[in-house]
Amino acid sequence: MTEGRNTIDNGGESAAGIGTEAAVQLVYRPQPADTLVGLRVRQRIKRWGLVLRSVFLVLWVGQWLLVTLSRGSVDVISTVLFLLVVLLVGGYPRLQAAQVQRIVGGQGEYRTVVSDAGISTTNDHSTLIQKWSVLRGYREAPGHFVLLSRDPNILCLEVLPKHGLSTPEDVDRLRALLDRHSVRV
Repeated sequence: MTEGRNTIDNGGESAAGIGTEAAVQLVYRPQPADTLVGLRVRQRIKRWGLVLRSVFLVLWVGQWLLVTLSRGSVDVISTVLFLLVVLLVGGYPRLQAAQVQRIVGGQGEYRTVVSDAGISTTNDHSTLIQKWSVLRGYREAPGHFVLLSRDPNILCLEVLPKHGLSTPEDVDRLRALLDRHSVRV
């Protein structure tokens, strides 16, 4: 070691802390469909949000039916409120995806490197480096790999769209890396 400079042998890792051997790189701009896929995967795994929304919707249907049957006719205000609730409950994932997309969409092009050391994502404004230990696992969707955080509420997730890969063989390489360092959930 020389004075004023630390020399660290990090086993073939790049300066960003992510290994370069057998790494798979994705280059993409996040699309609303990518965000929606990630949120739907999270929703299927967490299930409580779906259960609560279903119970809320059933209660509103019951309230609307009771009002309609007790009056003997359809109440316009109750019907409009009922339809509004159905639209909000049914459209909540899309509303949430649109909100997330406003945040990630303005970050520019994403360049993600997945390697044995972890996942490094860089965009026009920031860099995020994640070790494999922060992930609970991943789920593969038809056009995406969704990486889920270990926290109980799965507050963080990362969507890796397959359209960001440069070759079709990279899909198999990425799947092999994910299987080696994470579990399918």
